[in-house]
Amino acid sequence: MVSPRTFTASVAAVLLLATSARAQTPAPEPEVVTFEQAVQRAITANLTVERAATAVLGAEALLAQARAAYRPTANGTAVVTMLDGERGFSGNVVQPRTQLTLGGSVDVPVLAASQWAARAQAADQVAIARINVDDIRRQVGVAAAQAYLAVITAKRQVEVNERARDTAKAQFDYAAARREGGVGSRLNEERAAQELAVNEELVERSRLAVLLGQEALGRLLVADRAVDVADPPALDVPAAEGETWWTARTDIKLFDARIDAQTRVVNDSARDWIPSVTASFRPQYITPSGLFAPSGTWQALLSSSIPLWDSGQRAALRGRRRADLELFKVDRRDAEVSAKSEVRIARVTIGAEARALDRSREASTHAAEVLRITDVAFRAGATTNIELVDAQRRARDAESAVTLSEDRARQARLALLVALGRFPG
Repeated sequence: MVSPRTFTASVAAVLLLATSARAQTPAPEPEVVTFEQAVQRAITANLTVERAATAVLGAEALLAQARAAYRPTANGTAVVTMLDGERGFSGNVVQPRTQLTLGGSVDVPVLAASQWAARAQAADQVAIARINVDDIRRQVGVAAAQAYLAVITAKRQVEVNERARDTAKAQFDYAAARREGGVGSRLNEERAAQELAVNEELVERSRLAVLLGQEALGRLLVADRAVDVADPPALDVPAAEGETWWTARTDIKLFDARIDAQTRVVNDSARDWIPSVTASFRPQYITPSGLFAPSGTWQALLSSSIPLWDSGQRAALRGRRRADLELFKVDRRDAEVSAKSEVRIARVTIGAEARALDRSREASTHAAEVLRITDVAFRAGATTNIELVDAQRRARDAESAVTLSEDRARQARLALLVALGRFPG
């Protein structure tokens, strides 16, 4: 018989082995996508777009309700009446003890101005919901593009830090060999070891940044694993905008659609004072029939509701609608001004970042040459490794500056395409 202690130890050993096996299972390799594939997959599969698409279905359902409001309706009724006894006089039955009444009604709106207006207004909301989906696709596409560029920059930084680490490792090996040979000092070796440790830390952090960036990109693409990037995109800059380029932006289209819809609502306010007219047909069948109630009857009705006085409620509602319309117009003008400003800023930024990138690359070239000369001087005994370590750090920082400048230049070109409404295409 197995003792409880032995059984517990066996279970613990099995769990430990299972945990160790899971920990040793390699993570799936990241999927590699191009820039265009990443953007298209994001705007197609992202759950934010899917949520916005459900709003279109809701708007279409409201449109169907608005249409049903002015279409014919039919209803049926069935009533069984039971009394404690039949009613009558002189041997005639006026009300049987048990009686079944079958009835129905067909109502047809003849004049329903408010309902007709509501149908057109609901159709406007469907169009607005569809444009909103397009705008959300644009936002998701931009987010995917930025995540893609972030991974490119992170991978470029890994290369920079790995080169700096390799340089520091070579200097450490050289310092250690000199000390072992009796011509170097422990101080030089410790300085080299410190610089190597710093660069190894930077390598680990930059690699983590790549992994996190790949996970973020995979999340935007609704992938079950991390997604890696291929080559950097071209992001060609257009030469000119055109006269009314801002009307191509989905956010401007959304404002225009809201203004048109609200203008219709304001203009339709006059229909709130128009009478409504409804025609009804109501057949009825009673069995068994009574003395004064025939078995089959019908009624035809023509009813009208005329608004006479509402204490100013309709006028106040129309005023509120006009205020909303003016607010939409103000937001539309603000969006247009902002769009034009974004384009101007993006073009200025592109030029400035291009010049800054040239200077960064020039500085990096000089820093690399300084490092080479300092290394030669140190090996010749003309300087100490203090100057060498400083040169290594400056060369690494200069390369990192180039990486950041390249990213800012790409982001500036992307910002211009977004501001012009040309991204995603």
